Amino acid sequence: MSQTPGETTERTTERTATASHTPPDAERLRRWRMVLGADSADSTGRTLTGQDAAMDGALDALYGGGAGKKPNGRGTGGRSAGLGASAPSVARWLGDIRTYFPSSVVQVMQRDAIDRLGLSALLLEPEMLEAVEPDVHLVGTLLSLNKAMPETTKETARAVVRKVVEDLERRLESRTRAALTGALDRSARISRPRHRDIDWDRTIRANLKNYLTLPAPDPATTAGDTGATGAAPTGTVVPERLIGYGRSSRSAKKDIVLCIDQSGSMAASVVHASVFGAVLASMRTLSTRLVVFDTAVVDLTDQLDDPVDVLFGTQLGGGTDINRALAYCQSRITRPADTVVVLISDLYEGGIRDEMLKRVAAMKASGVQFVTLLALSDEGAPAYDHEHAAALGALGAPAFACTPDLFPDVMAAAIEKRPLPIPDKEYQP
Repeated sequence: MSQTPGETTERTTERTATASHTPPDAERLRRWRMVLGADSADSTGRTLTGQDAAMDGALDALYGGGAGKKPNGRGTGGRSAGLGASAPSVARWLGDIRTYFPSSVVQVMQRDAIDRLGLSALLLEPEMLEAVEPDVHLVGTLLSLNKAMPETTKETARAVVRKVVEDLERRLESRTRAALTGALDRSARISRPRHRDIDWDRTIRANLKNYLTLPAPDPATTAGDTGATGAAPTGTVVPERLIGYGRSSRSAKKDIVLCIDQSGSMAASVVHASVFGAVLASMRTLSTRLVVFDTAVVDLTDQLDDPVDVLFGTQLGGGTDINRALAYCQSRITRPADTVVVLISDLYEGGIRDEMLKRVAAMKASGVQFVTLLALSDEGAPAYDHEHAAALGALGAPAFACTPDLFPDVMAAAIEKRPLPIPDKEYQP
């Protein structure tokens, strides 16, 4: 029986709940039986019962071999496993895996079911959507089906997407705000302030190394009517560097442009970028623009108050024209020295490569901070165009994959014009 890389991990890590009082040898056989699956289990001599049998059946329906399965799940070789294209059987299977496995494993199994068994069309049914465990990858699948989705399903789909978005916002918002607020405050400080603008607390702390001890006064000159014969030595801080408060302003301190590739391979990145876009847009000290592109360019900035609207405004799939998207973003830049452009793309360019690189070089020469992310997701670096990544790196815009947890630090560094915190293992131009 052929097994996927994820199958052994799932089978070996999630089936110990009922074995706490099983003798060691029997438990070892039980685990091997779970790992091998029904087709290869005869050598173990182990028969599964109860919850173990139900869990094994749920796994075998998805990962079991048998090219002879019929659409209803009945195989020609006497096997009864399989999901086929039956909505009721899939709905029951979704309920089973949510009963027997933790949420993280359920999400992996759902993803595998969509990929291996072609169940995308069933997600167009409201009953199916209500049964699934929402996650980023499911959102990506729903967005790819957006145009084909019947009206009766769209509200349910939006509810699924909103649940994932709200979970991401709870996880990411506070850290993003903290990191960027600090970066904006530091970038706003001035080094040659007028007297009334000096931040004395920070100035004193920054100059403590310049503390000088002054000699004690001459007792003959300090003794007065009180009879004092001397005074303790005193000291002073020499302020070599003054730190001033940034001037308050109602205008945004920095302009952020998120330019997102919406080709099919970037689904998880689109979801995370949309959530981050909404968080950034809610910060009054930032002016945030969100642009998505394939061969066309769509500006979704006016929808940033609701990331769900942003996501349903995208259309995953299609070609890629990075040059065209960057041309649009470049035309919207009015304050280059205060602008950060974040390109999120696998860099497979369908447009004019040389023009794309010239635009990046021109933006950087004008003072724009340019960040290239191959992905914004927890999965690490995807397949990407190494030649384009190397060319961007040569321009001073290294391309690397970024996790959502690292993104606030990347943005803070870009705002402060510091070196970006590039994960070494993922930077492989």
